[in-house]
Amino acid sequence: MSRPLDGLRVIELGQLLAGPFAGCMLGYFGAEVIKVEPPGGDPIRQWREVKDGTSLWWRSLGRNKKCISLDLKTEQGRGVVRKLLASADVVIENFRPGVLEDWGLDQGSLKGENPKLIYARISGYGQTGPYSEKPGFASACEAISGFRYVNGHPHQAPVRPNLSIGDTVSGMHAVIGIMMALWSRDKGNSDGQVVDVALYESMFNLLEAVVPEYDGANIIRQPSGTTVTGIVPTNTYKCADGKFLVIGGNGDSIFSRLMTAIGRDDLACSSEYDSNLKRLEHEAEIDQILASWCSQYSLENAMAILERDRIPCGPIYSVVDMMSDEHFNARGLFEQVEINGEPLKIPAIMPKLADTPGATDWAGPNVASHTDEILESIGLTNNEISDLKTSRVVTDSV
Repeated sequence: MSRPLDGLRVIELGQLLAGPFAGCMLGYFGAEVIKVEPPGGDPIRQWREVKDGTSLWWRSLGRNKKCISLDLKTEQGRGVVRKLLASADVVIENFRPGVLEDWGLDQGSLKGENPKLIYARISGYGQTGPYSEKPGFASACEAISGFRYVNGHPHQAPVRPNLSIGDTVSGMHAVIGIMMALWSRDKGNSDGQVVDVALYESMFNLLEAVVPEYDGANIIRQPSGTTVTGIVPTNTYKCADGKFLVIGGNGDSIFSRLMTAIGRDDLACSSEYDSNLKRLEHEAEIDQILASWCSQYSLENAMAILERDRIPCGPIYSVVDMMSDEHFNARGLFEQVEINGEPLKIPAIMPKLADTPGATDWAGPNVASHTDEILESIGLTNNEISDLKTSRVVTDSV
């Protein structure tokens, strides 16, 4: 079955997460992704849970990629990359701004060789501006973006999700930018161009009404624990069995059905609660009513009652819950690969396309596993490949 990005050649120069996640998405949907790693491989190969010498995370993040290991501190190594970029549609990189320029691998240096090349450049603070050269890990960029400020509970230190969300969201922004740049190029509106993705700006993009609320009403959105400011009711409640239930009853008709479902017809029909603005005035009261009701039922029973009246609600899942859930499995959210003869489940990548879906062809491979294939594709002879290996500019496959 064909895939939407069949025939697209992508060179991934990035390491760790933001750039590689963008490459992972493109490869899943059919692009040929050539990952250029430093000697020894991308550090993420050794991050978090390591099994048989390689992290389980890499098996997911490196899927469908062809891997070559090059020493870019050498002129020969950079020469190989120049040849790769001359043959490519897209390059993804997340070095510190200015590094590609120092190496002569930036758009200005290579425009004559491949004017159609799309440069996706991912950094902490962007390619320009006074912060551009600051180190830009996701943790710091999530903080300065405004995203961390609204997370957690009032009067406590802001919290972070136990995920590198700034990197992943930036990888998604890079994919969006790449697709728009390719569309513009292929429509004849432009040649290759730079897609400038900053981690802090990607997270800034998630802030909804924070900016206009401050500028127009001098309101500074604050952290609100398990609720969302200005929307009632939407919260998390503890059930009789100790499990937590999320209820979203903030639509006017939904609220009416919710109150009827929990035996509070007096509130369901009251004009004092028939709009979100009115319910805001009674937020504490409504939350207490729902918390008291949930405390009388198990999670399963509470959900059964609410779902009969089409009330949006749901449990808080761990990975154990997800992997055993019939809906997750029916929707194909897990794919199985084989590592050293053993099965391993990794997550599928969204979105789902009806006619040209993505798929995992192979798990993240070993370091330099496609070296000869990649070098031959740019016209190098066996002798030239052998010389690069002998000089250790290129790492042989392992």
